[in-house]
Amino acid sequence: MRKHTLFAKMSKCLFATSQVEYLGHVISAKGVATDPSKIEAMDNWPEPKILKQLRGFLGLAGYYRRFIQGYASISSPLTQLLKKDSFKWSEDASIAFNKLKQQMIQAPVLALPDLTKEFTIKMDASGIGIGAVLQQEGLLIAYMSRTLSK
Repeated sequence: MRKHTLFAKMSKCLFATSQVEYLGHVISAKGVATDPSKIEAMDNWPEPKILKQLRGFLGLAGYYRRFIQGYASISSPLTQLLKKDSFKWSEDASIAFNKLKQQMIQAPVLALPDLTKEFTIKMDASGIGIGAVLQQEGLLIAYMSRTLSK
């Protein structure tokens, strides 16, 4: 580092620790988990009254979408409200909002991939969406879920 005049700020360095917080994730020997402070903020998020609040919630939830199986189908009633002049909170939106919060609270710890080992992909598709689970030796690496446009 000295040779290239790079410096480490000691107040930002961690040594001999079992986990590291990085970009909203907690990385440890167990794998990658969601940051508990972000999940707590999501759990305490009030039901959106205006479009801007819904966008904020979906932005935070979308960041962690790979932790949630079936994210696209769970969040679908909420993403429909993002369309122009479509924000009218309903019972379906309320159910989706609470289910998404609950799924985030129960999000699994994802294993770190080992590029020297074989991956397994399990996929499911229909006329309205696709979903996949990426695994390695039976350990969950990530979920993928997308809705399809007409």
